[in-house]
Amino acid sequence: MFIEQAVNPQNRFWKYLLGSVSVILASVLGQLPLLVAIMAKVGLDGLSGLSGTDVLTVLSSNLSLALMMLSFAVTLPTLWLIVRFLHNQSWKSLTTSRQKIDWNRIFFAFIIWSGITVVFTGVDYLLSPDDYVIQFDLMPFLGLLVIGVLMIPMQTSAEEYIFRGYLMQGFGNLGLNRWFPLLMTSVIFGLMHIANPEVGKIGNLIMVYYIGTGLFLGIITLMDDGMELALGFHAANNLVGALLVTTDWSAFQTNSILKDISEPHPTTDILLPVLVVYPILLFIFARKYQWRGWKQRLTQKFDPNGNPVLQADTGESHL
Repeated sequence: MFIEQAVNPQNRFWKYLLGSVSVILASVLGQLPLLVAIMAKVGLDGLSGLSGTDVLTVLSSNLSLALMMLSFAVTLPTLWLIVRFLHNQSWKSLTTSRQKIDWNRIFFAFIIWSGITVVFTGVDYLLSPDDYVIQFDLMPFLGLLVIGVLMIPMQTSAEEYIFRGYLMQGFGNLGLNRWFPLLMTSVIFGLMHIANPEVGKIGNLIMVYYIGTGLFLGIITLMDDGMELALGFHAANNLVGALLVTTDWSAFQTNSILKDISEPHPTTDILLPVLVVYPILLFIFARKYQWRGWKQRLTQKFDPNGNPVLQADTGESHL
């Protein structure tokens, strides 16, 4: 299965530590063009006086977004090299336990979450039109559309391959079970966002959303024995969100159709997705893909060769 296929005595955890450091260095290298562009605009002294949110407004929205995404254009190939040559593992085995990557699953998750995002945004706009400003401008929006379609899936795929793929399998090698990598990758995924401008605006409560989202993505990866659903969901979340709505305090400040000028609402913005929407999505995915044995798939133990350790209670659960 998905984690177990990467578990073997030769795939020691130190390799994952080395690979993770290499990915971080590649990410830093990929951020240099953005840093150079900002320094060319404001100078070194000006850069030191900018806050995290101000940095995002120095360049035009589309240029800033494109340069931010370049980091992932460096990170993703670096991860491929690490998986191929350090771990002697195929890219397919990092993606799924199926015979081949299931693109239908990716598209299904993308379409369903895109639809939900559009509906939720439309309903919120109809109920609270004063919370939004229509800022649609055709040419900047078309530029955003091109950059978004070409580069945002690269960003979301890089994050998924790092967290739900590489680190999920790495912590599986360390813990020799499924629950440990699920929890570790979810917490690290959440902490990765701690420097986002949203945290400064909303506070630490938003970490519930980030960690909860990581947990949701990890669950669908383990239950489905592959990353396809997580890849589709994450791409839809960032791409459609960037095209539809922006704010003055979000990590993505884009030439979107709408601008949200309201104060954030922790209940609807944080708790509603984690406690209501994600469980509904789990139910939909479970029905469609006939998921069975929740306890076993989320907690299964295995030996250092990836062979499952029999448990007295498999905890079969059906949806």
